[in-house]
Amino acid sequence: MHLCIDVLPPNHSLYERIPPVQLKRNSLFYIITLAAVGAVMVMVLQWGASLPVPEGVPAVAKAPSTAVHAASANALDAMWHGIAGHFQSPLAHLFVQLLVIIAASRVMGKVFTLLGQPSVIGEMAAGILLGPSLFGAVAPDAFAVVFPASSMESLKLLSQVGVCLFMFAVGMELEIGHVRSKAQTAVLVSHASIVFPALLGVILAYFLYSNLAAPGAKFTAFALFMGVSMSITAFPVLARIMQERGMTKTRLGGTAITCAAIGDVTAWNFLAFVVAFAQSTGVAGTVLNLLLLVLFMVVMIFVVRPGLPRWIGAARLGKDEPSGGVLATILCVVVAAALFTEVIGIHALFGAFLAGAIMPDTHGFRHKIAVRVEKFSSVLLLPLFFAFIGLRTQLGLLNDWAGWLVCLVIIVVATLGKLGGTACAARFAGMNWRESLQLGALMNTRGLMELIALNIGYDMGILSPRIFTMMVIMALATTLLTGPLLSFFGNRGKAPDGASLGTTS
Repeated sequence: MHLCIDVLPPNHSLYERIPPVQLKRNSLFYIITLAAVGAVMVMVLQWGASLPVPEGVPAVAKAPSTAVHAASANALDAMWHGIAGHFQSPLAHLFVQLLVIIAASRVMGKVFTLLGQPSVIGEMAAGILLGPSLFGAVAPDAFAVVFPASSMESLKLLSQVGVCLFMFAVGMELEIGHVRSKAQTAVLVSHASIVFPALLGVILAYFLYSNLAAPGAKFTAFALFMGVSMSITAFPVLARIMQERGMTKTRLGGTAITCAAIGDVTAWNFLAFVVAFAQSTGVAGTVLNLLLLVLFMVVMIFVVRPGLPRWIGAARLGKDEPSGGVLATILCVVVAAALFTEVIGIHALFGAFLAGAIMPDTHGFRHKIAVRVEKFSSVLLLPLFFAFIGLRTQLGLLNDWAGWLVCLVIIVVATLGKLGGTACAARFAGMNWRESLQLGALMNTRGLMELIALNIGYDMGILSPRIFTMMVIMALATTLLTGPLLSFFGNRGKAPDGASLGTTS
Protein backbone atom coordinates (compact mmCIF):
# COMPACT_ATOMS: atom_id res chain seq x y z
CA MET A 1 0.00 0.00 0.00
CA HIS A 2 2.85 2.32 0.77
CA LEU A 3 4.26 1.83 -2.77
CA CYS A 4 0.91 2.57 -4.33
CA ILE A 5 0.70 5.88 -2.46
CA ASP A 6 4.25 6.91 -3.29
CA VAL A 7 3.81 6.60 -7.05
CA LEU A 8 0.97 9.13 -7.02
CA PRO A 9 1.67 12.78 -7.87
CA PRO A 10 2.69 14.95 -4.88
CA ASN A 11 -0.47 17.06 -5.20
CA HIS A 12 -2.74 14.02 -5.15
CA SER A 13 -5.30 13.95 -2.31
CA LEU A 14 -4.14 10.48 -1.25
CA TYR A 15 -0.52 11.49 -1.10
CA GLU A 16 -0.10 11.95 2.62
CA ARG A 17 1.90 10.16 5.29
CA ILE A 18 -0.02 7.83 7.59
CA PRO A 19 0.50 8.72 11.27
CA PRO A 20 2.51 6.09 13.21
CA VAL A 21 -0.40 5.35 15.57
CA GLN A 22 -2.78 4.74 12.67
CA LEU A 23 -0.17 2.57 10.93
CA LYS A 24 0.12 0.34 14.02
CA ARG A 25 -3.66 0.04 14.33
CA ASN A 26 -3.96 -0.90 10.64
CA SER A 27 -1.23 -3.54 10.95
CA LEU A 28 -2.81 -5.02 14.09
CA PHE A 29 -6.24 -5.15 12.44
CA TYR A 30 -4.71 -6.82 9.37
CA ILE A 31 -2.99 -9.53 11.44
CA ILE A 32 -6.01 -10.23 13.64
CA THR A 33 -8.32 -10.47 10.61
CA LEU A 34 -6.07 -12.99 8.80
CA ALA A 35 -5.60 -15.06 11.96
CA ALA A 36 -9.32 -15.14 12.78
CA VAL A 37 -10.37 -16.06 9.23
CA GLY A 38 -7.68 -18.75 9.00
CA ALA A 39 -8.66 -20.27 12.36
CA VAL A 40 -12.34 -20.45 11.41
CA MET A 41 -11.54 -22.04 8.04
CA VAL A 42 -9.36 -24.70 9.72
CA MET A 43 -12.11 -25.50 12.23
CA VAL A 44 -14.76 -25.85 9.50
CA LEU A 45 -12.50 -28.09 7.43
CA GLN A 46 -11.82 -30.34 10.44
CA TRP A 47 -15.52 -30.61 11.34
CA GLY A 48 -16.43 -31.28 7.70
CA ALA A 49 -13.95 -34.15 7.41
CA SER A 50 -16.02 -36.16 9.90
CA LEU A 51 -19.28 -35.82 7.93
CA PRO A 52 -20.68 -39.02 6.29
CA VAL A 53 -19.93 -39.46 2.56
CA PRO A 54 -23.03 -38.79 0.37
CA GLU A 55 -24.63 -41.89 -1.10
CA GLY A 56 -25.47 -42.21 -4.78
CA VAL A 57 -23.62 -42.73 -8.04
CA PRO A 58 -19.90 -42.66 -7.28
CA ALA A 59 -17.75 -40.14 -9.10
CA VAL A 60 -15.40 -41.40 -11.82
CA ALA A 61 -12.09 -42.16 -10.26
CA LYS A 62 -9.36 -39.89 -11.54
CA ALA A 63 -6.19 -41.54 -12.67
CA PRO A 64 -3.35 -40.87 -10.26
CA SER A 65 -1.06 -38.16 -11.48
CA THR A 66 2.63 -38.57 -12.10
CA ALA A 67 3.27 -36.55 -8.97
CA VAL A 68 1.38 -39.11 -6.85
CA HIS A 69 3.51 -41.92 -8.22
CA ALA A 70 6.54 -39.91 -7.31
CA ALA A 71 5.43 -39.29 -3.74
CA SER A 72 7.97 -41.76 -2.43
CA ALA A 73 10.77 -40.09 -4.34
CA ASN A 74 12.46 -36.91 -3.32
CA ALA A 75 10.82 -33.52 -3.71
CA LEU A 76 12.82 -32.57 -6.80
CA ASP A 77 11.75 -35.68 -8.69
CA ALA A 78 8.15 -35.14 -7.64
CA MET A 79 8.23 -31.57 -8.90
CA TRP A 80 9.78 -32.64 -12.21
CA HIS A 81 7.20 -35.39 -12.76
CA GLY A 82 4.42 -32.96 -11.94
CA ILE A 83 5.69 -30.46 -14.51
CA ALA A 84 6.04 -33.22 -17.10
CA GLY A 85 2.48 -34.33 -16.42
CA HIS A 86 1.05 -30.83 -16.80
CA PHE A 87 3.08 -30.34 -19.97
CA GLN A 88 1.02 -33.06 -21.64
CA SER A 89 -2.23 -31.09 -21.29
CA PRO A 90 -3.84 -29.77 -24.53
CA LEU A 91 -3.59 -26.15 -23.32
CA ALA A 92 0.14 -26.49 -22.65
CA HIS A 93 0.63 -28.01 -26.11
CA LEU A 94 -1.24 -25.11 -27.68
CA PHE A 95 0.90 -22.54 -25.86
CA VAL A 96 4.08 -24.30 -26.97
CA GLN A 97 2.84 -24.29 -30.56
CA LEU A 98 1.97 -20.59 -30.33
CA LEU A 99 5.45 -19.73 -29.04
CA VAL A 100 7.20 -21.73 -31.76
CA ILE A 101 4.96 -20.56 -34.61
CA ILE A 102 4.91 -16.85 -33.71
CA ALA A 103 8.68 -16.74 -33.11
CA ALA A 104 9.45 -18.54 -36.40
CA SER A 105 7.03 -16.29 -38.31
CA ARG A 106 8.57 -13.10 -36.91
CA VAL A 107 12.13 -14.25 -37.65
CA MET A 108 11.37 -15.40 -41.21
CA GLY A 109 9.30 -12.30 -41.88
CA LYS A 110 12.26 -10.13 -40.86
CA VAL A 111 14.66 -12.16 -43.02
CA PHE A 112 12.49 -11.81 -46.11
CA THR A 113 12.00 -8.10 -45.43
CA LEU A 114 15.78 -7.66 -45.46
CA LEU A 115 15.84 -9.53 -48.78
CA GLY A 116 13.40 -7.02 -50.29
CA GLN A 117 10.34 -9.27 -50.10
CA PRO A 118 7.08 -8.71 -48.16
CA SER A 119 7.17 -10.15 -44.67
CA VAL A 120 4.07 -12.26 -45.37
CA ILE A 121 6.15 -14.40 -47.76
CA GLY A 122 8.56 -15.13 -44.94
CA GLU A 123 5.65 -16.07 -42.70
CA MET A 124 4.36 -18.43 -45.39
CA ALA A 125 7.81 -19.96 -45.70
CA ALA A 126 8.02 -20.33 -41.92
CA GLY A 127 4.86 -22.42 -41.97
CA ILE A 128 6.39 -24.85 -44.46
CA LEU A 129 9.69 -25.00 -42.56
CA LEU A 130 7.83 -25.96 -39.38
CA GLY A 131 6.11 -28.84 -41.15
CA PRO A 132 7.35 -32.33 -41.97
CA SER A 133 9.38 -30.99 -44.92
CA LEU A 134 12.12 -29.57 -42.63
CA PHE A 135 11.37 -29.60 -38.88
CA GLY A 136 9.81 -33.07 -39.07
CA ALA A 137 12.70 -34.39 -41.15
CA VAL A 138 15.56 -32.86 -39.14
CA ALA A 139 14.16 -33.39 -35.62
CA PRO A 140 11.30 -35.92 -35.78
CA ASP A 141 11.18 -36.45 -32.00
CA ALA A 142 10.92 -32.73 -31.26
CA PHE A 143 8.40 -32.36 -34.09
CA ALA A 144 6.21 -35.08 -32.53
CA VAL A 145 6.35 -33.27 -29.17
CA VAL A 146 5.47 -29.82 -30.55
CA PHE A 147 2.92 -30.94 -33.17
CA PRO A 148 1.36 -34.21 -31.99
CA ALA A 149 -1.42 -35.60 -34.17
CA SER A 150 -3.92 -35.12 -31.34
CA SER A 151 -3.47 -31.32 -31.47
CA MET A 152 -4.21 -30.85 -35.17
CA GLU A 153 -7.95 -30.32 -34.78
CA SER A 154 -7.61 -27.43 -32.31
CA LEU A 155 -4.85 -25.90 -34.44
CA LYS A 156 -7.08 -26.17 -37.51
CA LEU A 157 -10.04 -24.48 -35.81
CA LEU A 158 -7.94 -21.58 -34.50
CA SER A 159 -6.33 -21.11 -37.91
CA GLN A 160 -9.75 -21.02 -39.57
CA VAL A 161 -10.89 -18.32 -37.14
CA GLY A 162 -7.77 -16.32 -38.03
CA VAL A 163 -8.42 -16.64 -41.76
CA CYS A 164 -12.06 -15.56 -41.33
CA LEU A 165 -10.95 -12.42 -39.46
CA PHE A 166 -8.33 -11.78 -42.15
CA MET A 167 -10.93 -12.09 -44.93
CA PHE A 168 -13.16 -9.70 -42.98
CA ALA A 169 -10.29 -7.18 -42.99
CA VAL A 170 -9.71 -7.78 -46.72
CA GLY A 171 -13.36 -7.04 -47.40
CA MET A 172 -13.07 -3.73 -45.57
CA GLU A 173 -10.10 -2.75 -47.77
CA LEU A 174 -12.25 -2.75 -50.91
CA GLU A 175 -13.09 0.78 -52.03
CA ILE A 176 -16.24 0.58 -54.15
CA GLY A 177 -15.98 4.22 -55.22
CA HIS A 178 -12.46 3.67 -56.53
CA VAL A 179 -13.65 0.63 -58.45
CA ARG A 180 -16.50 2.55 -60.08
CA SER A 181 -14.20 5.35 -61.25
CA LYS A 182 -12.06 2.91 -63.26
CA ALA A 183 -14.78 0.39 -64.04
CA GLN A 184 -14.35 0.00 -67.80
CA THR A 185 -10.59 -0.63 -67.91
CA ALA A 186 -10.51 -2.49 -64.61
CA VAL A 187 -13.30 -4.93 -65.48
CA LEU A 188 -11.70 -5.75 -68.82
CA VAL A 189 -8.23 -6.29 -67.39
CA SER A 190 -9.27 -8.06 -64.18
CA HIS A 191 -11.60 -10.47 -65.94
CA ALA A 192 -8.97 -11.20 -68.59
CA SER A 193 -6.56 -11.96 -65.73
CA ILE A 194 -9.09 -14.53 -64.50
CA VAL A 195 -10.45 -16.23 -67.62
CA PHE A 196 -7.09 -16.92 -69.32
CA PRO A 197 -5.36 -18.60 -66.35
CA ALA A 198 -8.64 -20.37 -65.50
CA LEU A 199 -8.78 -21.79 -69.04
CA LEU A 200 -5.16 -22.93 -68.86
CA GLY A 201 -5.82 -24.45 -65.44
CA VAL A 202 -8.77 -26.48 -66.76
CA ILE A 203 -6.69 -27.67 -69.72
CA LEU A 204 -3.82 -28.61 -67.40
CA ALA A 205 -6.25 -30.48 -65.15
CA TYR A 206 -7.10 -32.77 -68.09
CA PHE A 207 -3.55 -34.11 -68.06
CA LEU A 208 -3.11 -34.18 -64.27
CA TYR A 209 -6.47 -35.59 -63.15
CA SER A 210 -5.73 -39.33 -63.37
CA ASN A 211 -2.50 -39.17 -61.38
CA LEU A 212 -2.85 -36.19 -59.05
CA ALA A 213 -6.53 -35.73 -58.15
CA ALA A 214 -7.68 -36.98 -54.75
CA PRO A 215 -9.27 -40.44 -54.76
CA GLY A 216 -12.97 -40.17 -55.60
CA ALA A 217 -12.77 -36.55 -56.83
CA LYS A 218 -14.87 -35.76 -59.89
CA PHE A 219 -13.03 -34.40 -62.91
CA THR A 220 -15.35 -31.39 -63.22
CA ALA A 221 -14.71 -30.35 -59.61
CA PHE A 222 -10.95 -30.94 -59.97
CA ALA A 223 -10.73 -29.03 -63.26
CA LEU A 224 -12.77 -26.07 -62.00
CA PHE A 225 -10.71 -25.94 -58.83
CA MET A 226 -7.46 -25.95 -60.79
CA GLY A 227 -8.88 -23.12 -62.88
CA VAL A 228 -9.86 -20.96 -59.92
CA SER A 229 -6.53 -21.68 -58.19
CA MET A 230 -4.68 -20.36 -61.23
CA SER A 231 -6.79 -17.19 -61.41
CA ILE A 232 -6.56 -15.86 -57.83
CA THR A 233 -4.67 -12.66 -56.99
CA ALA A 234 -3.55 -11.86 -53.44
CA PHE A 235 -5.07 -8.39 -53.05
CA PRO A 236 -3.53 -7.67 -49.59
CA VAL A 237 -0.01 -8.77 -50.59
CA LEU A 238 -0.24 -6.79 -53.82
CA ALA A 239 -1.26 -3.68 -51.88
CA ARG A 240 1.68 -4.05 -49.51
CA ILE A 241 4.19 -4.53 -52.34
CA MET A 242 3.00 -1.32 -54.01
CA GLN A 243 3.02 0.55 -50.71
CA GLU A 244 6.63 -0.44 -50.07
CA ARG A 245 7.59 0.68 -53.58
CA GLY A 246 5.67 3.97 -53.41
CA MET A 247 3.30 3.02 -56.25
CA THR A 248 -0.06 3.54 -54.55
CA LYS A 249 -0.52 7.10 -55.90
CA THR A 250 0.58 6.32 -59.47
CA ARG A 251 -1.70 5.50 -62.40
CA LEU A 252 -0.30 1.97 -62.51
CA GLY A 253 -0.83 1.52 -58.79
CA GLY A 254 -4.41 2.76 -58.88
CA THR A 255 -5.21 0.51 -61.83
CA ALA A 256 -3.61 -2.50 -60.14
CA ILE A 257 -5.51 -1.97 -56.89
CA THR A 258 -8.80 -1.60 -58.75
CA CYS A 259 -8.18 -4.63 -60.96
CA ALA A 260 -7.16 -6.72 -57.95
CA ALA A 261 -10.28 -5.65 -56.04
CA ILE A 262 -12.60 -6.57 -58.91
CA GLY A 263 -10.61 -9.74 -59.54
CA ASP A 264 -10.86 -10.74 -55.88
CA VAL A 265 -14.63 -10.40 -55.85
CA THR A 266 -15.00 -12.25 -59.16
CA ALA A 267 -12.56 -15.03 -58.26
CA TRP A 268 -14.17 -15.62 -54.86
CA ASN A 269 -17.62 -15.78 -56.46
CA PHE A 270 -16.16 -18.27 -58.94
CA LEU A 271 -14.72 -20.27 -56.04
CA ALA A 272 -18.08 -20.15 -54.24
CA PHE A 273 -19.69 -21.68 -57.33
CA VAL A 274 -17.03 -24.41 -57.48
CA VAL A 275 -17.49 -25.18 -53.77
CA ALA A 276 -21.28 -25.28 -54.14
CA PHE A 277 -20.94 -27.63 -57.11
CA ALA A 278 -18.46 -29.91 -55.37
CA GLN A 279 -20.47 -30.06 -52.12
CA SER A 280 -23.80 -30.84 -53.76
CA THR A 281 -25.01 -34.23 -54.92
CA GLY A 282 -26.42 -33.03 -58.21
CA VAL A 283 -27.58 -30.09 -60.31
CA ALA A 284 -30.53 -29.39 -58.02
CA GLY A 285 -28.26 -29.19 -54.98
CA THR A 286 -25.89 -26.82 -56.77
CA VAL A 287 -28.75 -24.53 -57.81
CA LEU A 288 -30.17 -24.53 -54.28
CA ASN A 289 -26.79 -23.63 -52.75
CA LEU A 290 -26.29 -20.82 -55.24
CA LEU A 291 -29.82 -19.47 -54.67
CA LEU A 292 -29.17 -19.41 -50.93
CA LEU A 293 -25.87 -17.61 -51.57
CA VAL A 294 -27.60 -15.02 -53.78
CA LEU A 295 -30.30 -14.52 -51.12
CA PHE A 296 -27.62 -14.05 -48.48
CA MET A 297 -25.81 -11.45 -50.63
CA VAL A 298 -29.06 -9.56 -51.26
CA VAL A 299 -29.84 -9.42 -47.53
CA MET A 300 -26.30 -8.31 -46.65
CA ILE A 301 -26.15 -5.59 -49.32
CA PHE A 302 -29.70 -4.20 -49.18
CA VAL A 303 -30.67 -4.82 -45.54
CA VAL A 304 -27.60 -5.14 -43.31
CA ARG A 305 -25.43 -2.57 -45.11
CA PRO A 306 -27.89 0.38 -44.86
CA GLY A 307 -29.05 -0.77 -41.44
CA LEU A 308 -25.65 -0.93 -39.72
CA PRO A 309 -25.15 2.86 -39.40
CA ARG A 310 -28.58 3.14 -37.75
CA TRP A 311 -28.00 0.17 -35.44
CA ILE A 312 -24.59 1.44 -34.35
CA GLY A 313 -25.50 5.13 -34.24
CA ALA A 314 -23.87 8.13 -35.92
CA ALA A 315 -22.26 9.31 -32.68
CA ARG A 316 -20.56 5.96 -32.10
CA LEU A 317 -19.33 5.80 -35.71
CA GLY A 318 -17.55 9.12 -35.25
CA LYS A 319 -15.62 8.16 -32.11
CA ASP A 320 -11.88 7.69 -32.47
CA GLU A 321 -11.99 4.63 -30.21
CA PRO A 322 -14.81 2.13 -30.98
CA SER A 323 -16.59 1.07 -27.80
CA GLY A 324 -16.94 -2.50 -26.62
CA GLY A 325 -20.58 -2.50 -27.66
CA VAL A 326 -19.69 -1.44 -31.21
CA LEU A 327 -17.00 -4.13 -31.50
CA ALA A 328 -19.44 -6.71 -30.16
CA THR A 329 -22.02 -5.68 -32.79
CA ILE A 330 -19.47 -5.93 -35.60
CA LEU A 331 -18.24 -9.34 -34.41
CA CYS A 332 -21.83 -10.61 -34.25
CA VAL A 333 -22.37 -9.56 -37.87
CA VAL A 334 -19.13 -11.26 -38.97
CA VAL A 335 -19.81 -14.47 -37.04
CA ALA A 336 -23.44 -14.63 -38.21
CA ALA A 337 -22.41 -14.11 -41.85
CA ALA A 338 -19.64 -16.71 -41.61
CA LEU A 339 -22.00 -19.16 -39.90
CA PHE A 340 -24.65 -18.80 -42.61
CA THR A 341 -22.28 -19.46 -45.52
CA GLU A 342 -20.73 -22.37 -43.62
CA VAL A 343 -24.14 -23.94 -42.95
CA ILE A 344 -25.36 -23.66 -46.56
CA GLY A 345 -22.22 -25.50 -47.69
CA ILE A 346 -20.23 -22.65 -49.25
CA HIS A 347 -17.56 -21.73 -46.67
CA ALA A 348 -17.33 -19.45 -43.66
CA LEU A 349 -14.70 -17.33 -45.46
CA PHE A 350 -17.22 -15.98 -47.97
CA GLY A 351 -19.52 -14.72 -45.24
CA ALA A 352 -16.65 -13.02 -43.41
CA PHE A 353 -15.42 -11.41 -46.65
CA LEU A 354 -18.85 -10.01 -47.53
CA ALA A 355 -19.34 -8.78 -43.95
CA GLY A 356 -16.19 -6.69 -44.36
CA ALA A 357 -17.30 -5.36 -47.75
CA ILE A 358 -20.61 -4.01 -46.40
CA MET A 359 -19.14 -2.25 -43.35
CA PRO A 360 -19.95 1.51 -43.19
CA ASP A 361 -17.10 3.88 -44.01
CA THR A 362 -18.47 6.99 -42.26
CA HIS A 363 -15.79 8.92 -40.33
CA GLY A 364 -13.18 6.32 -41.34
CA PHE A 365 -15.02 3.61 -39.38
CA ARG A 366 -13.66 0.84 -41.60
CA HIS A 367 -10.08 1.83 -40.93
CA LYS A 368 -10.61 1.93 -37.16
CA ILE A 369 -12.03 -1.61 -37.15
CA ALA A 370 -9.56 -2.97 -39.74
CA VAL A 371 -6.52 -1.83 -37.74
CA ARG A 372 -7.67 -3.71 -34.65
CA VAL A 373 -8.81 -6.86 -36.43
CA GLU A 374 -5.87 -7.10 -38.82
CA LYS A 375 -3.19 -6.68 -36.16
CA PHE A 376 -4.72 -9.34 -33.96
CA SER A 377 -5.24 -11.83 -36.78
CA SER A 378 -1.93 -11.20 -38.57
CA VAL A 379 0.25 -11.47 -35.45
CA LEU A 380 -1.46 -14.31 -33.60
CA LEU A 381 -3.88 -16.30 -35.74
CA LEU A 382 -2.61 -16.11 -39.34
CA PRO A 383 0.78 -17.67 -38.45
CA LEU A 384 -1.24 -20.62 -37.14
CA PHE A 385 -2.81 -20.96 -40.58
CA PHE A 386 0.58 -20.86 -42.27
CA ALA A 387 1.84 -23.54 -39.87
CA PHE A 388 -1.25 -25.66 -40.51
CA ILE A 389 -0.67 -25.38 -44.27
CA GLY A 390 2.99 -26.27 -43.68
CA LEU A 391 1.98 -29.39 -41.76
CA ARG A 392 0.00 -30.47 -44.82
CA THR A 393 2.79 -29.64 -47.27
CA GLN A 394 5.15 -32.57 -47.77
CA LEU A 395 8.03 -31.74 -50.08
CA GLY A 396 9.14 -35.35 -49.70
CA LEU A 397 6.23 -36.38 -51.95
CA LEU A 398 8.08 -34.75 -54.86
CA ASN A 399 10.80 -37.37 -54.70
CA ASP A 400 11.43 -37.78 -58.43
CA TRP A 401 12.30 -35.60 -61.38
CA ALA A 402 8.83 -36.11 -62.90
CA GLY A 403 7.15 -34.59 -59.83
CA TRP A 404 9.38 -31.52 -59.87
CA LEU A 405 8.88 -31.20 -63.63
CA VAL A 406 5.10 -31.16 -63.19
CA CYS A 407 5.52 -28.57 -60.42
CA LEU A 408 7.61 -26.40 -62.76
CA VAL A 409 4.98 -26.73 -65.50
CA ILE A 410 2.29 -25.60 -63.05
CA ILE A 411 4.35 -22.51 -62.12
CA VAL A 412 4.99 -21.63 -65.78
CA VAL A 413 1.36 -22.14 -66.81
CA ALA A 414 0.09 -20.10 -63.87
CA THR A 415 2.51 -17.25 -64.63
CA LEU A 416 1.86 -17.21 -68.37
CA GLY A 417 -1.90 -17.27 -67.92
CA LYS A 418 -2.05 -14.56 -65.25
CA LEU A 419 0.76 -12.28 -66.42
CA GLY A 420 0.14 -12.79 -70.13
CA GLY A 421 -3.64 -12.41 -69.94
CA THR A 422 -3.38 -9.26 -67.83
CA ALA A 423 -0.66 -7.67 -70.00
CA CYS A 424 -2.46 -8.30 -73.30
CA ALA A 425 -5.75 -6.95 -71.98
CA ALA A 426 -4.05 -3.88 -70.48
CA ARG A 427 -2.22 -3.18 -73.74
CA PHE A 428 -5.51 -3.46 -75.64
CA ALA A 429 -7.10 -1.04 -73.13
CA GLY A 430 -4.48 1.62 -73.96
CA MET A 431 -1.60 1.12 -71.53
CA ASN A 432 1.95 0.90 -72.88
CA TRP A 433 3.82 -2.40 -72.83
CA ARG A 434 5.99 -1.50 -69.86
CA GLU A 435 3.06 -0.72 -67.60
CA SER A 436 1.05 -3.62 -69.03
CA LEU A 437 3.76 -6.12 -68.15
CA GLN A 438 4.25 -4.55 -64.72
CA LEU A 439 0.51 -4.81 -64.10
CA GLY A 440 0.69 -8.46 -65.15
CA ALA A 441 3.51 -9.07 -62.68
CA LEU A 442 1.46 -7.48 -59.89
CA MET A 443 -1.66 -9.50 -60.71
CA ASN A 444 0.45 -12.69 -60.71
CA THR A 445 0.83 -12.31 -56.93
CA ARG A 446 -1.05 -15.13 -55.23
CA GLY A 447 0.25 -15.34 -51.67
CA LEU A 448 -2.09 -16.05 -48.79
CA MET A 449 -5.30 -15.96 -50.87
CA GLU A 450 -4.05 -18.92 -52.90
CA LEU A 451 -3.24 -20.88 -49.75
CA ILE A 452 -6.76 -20.26 -48.46
CA ALA A 453 -8.28 -21.60 -51.68
CA LEU A 454 -5.94 -24.60 -51.72
CA ASN A 455 -6.84 -25.43 -48.14
CA ILE A 456 -10.53 -25.48 -49.11
CA GLY A 457 -9.80 -27.86 -51.96
CA TYR A 458 -7.77 -30.14 -49.71
CA ASP A 459 -10.50 -30.25 -47.03
CA MET A 460 -13.13 -31.06 -49.67
CA GLY A 461 -11.17 -34.05 -50.95
CA ILE A 462 -10.47 -32.55 -54.40
CA LEU A 463 -6.69 -32.13 -54.16
CA SER A 464 -4.36 -34.96 -53.24
CA PRO A 465 -1.42 -34.26 -50.90
CA ARG A 466 0.96 -34.39 -53.90
CA ILE A 467 -0.84 -31.78 -56.05
CA PHE A 468 -1.53 -29.74 -52.91
CA THR A 469 2.22 -29.52 -52.28
CA MET A 470 2.86 -28.51 -55.90
CA MET A 471 0.24 -25.78 -55.75
CA VAL A 472 1.63 -24.41 -52.46
CA ILE A 473 5.07 -24.19 -54.11
CA MET A 474 3.43 -22.40 -57.06
CA ALA A 475 1.81 -19.87 -54.71
CA LEU A 476 5.15 -19.11 -53.06
CA ALA A 477 7.06 -18.97 -56.35
CA THR A 478 4.64 -16.60 -58.12
CA THR A 479 4.56 -14.32 -55.08
CA LEU A 480 8.37 -14.30 -54.84
CA LEU A 481 8.60 -13.44 -58.55
CA THR A 482 6.43 -10.32 -58.23
CA GLY A 483 9.17 -7.96 -57.02
CA PRO A 484 11.92 -9.11 -59.43
CA LEU A 485 9.55 -9.11 -62.43
CA LEU A 486 8.25 -5.68 -61.49
CA SER A 487 11.80 -4.29 -61.45
CA PHE A 488 12.78 -6.16 -64.62
CA PHE A 489 9.89 -4.88 -66.71
CA GLY A 490 10.32 -1.38 -65.29
CA ASN A 491 14.01 -1.27 -66.22
CA ARG A 492 13.50 -2.85 -69.65
CA GLY A 493 10.81 -0.34 -70.50
CA LYS A 494 12.97 2.74 -69.90
CA ALA A 495 15.45 4.45 -72.16
CA PRO A 496 18.85 5.47 -70.74
CA ASP A 497 17.54 8.94 -69.96
CA GLY A 498 14.55 7.48 -68.10
CA ALA A 499 11.97 8.03 -70.85
CA SER A 500 9.55 5.20 -71.48
CA LEU A 501 10.08 3.19 -74.66
CA GLY A 502 6.46 2.03 -74.74
CA THR A 503 3.84 3.90 -76.67
CA THR A 504 0.42 4.68 -75.38
CA SER A 505 -2.46 4.24 -77.75
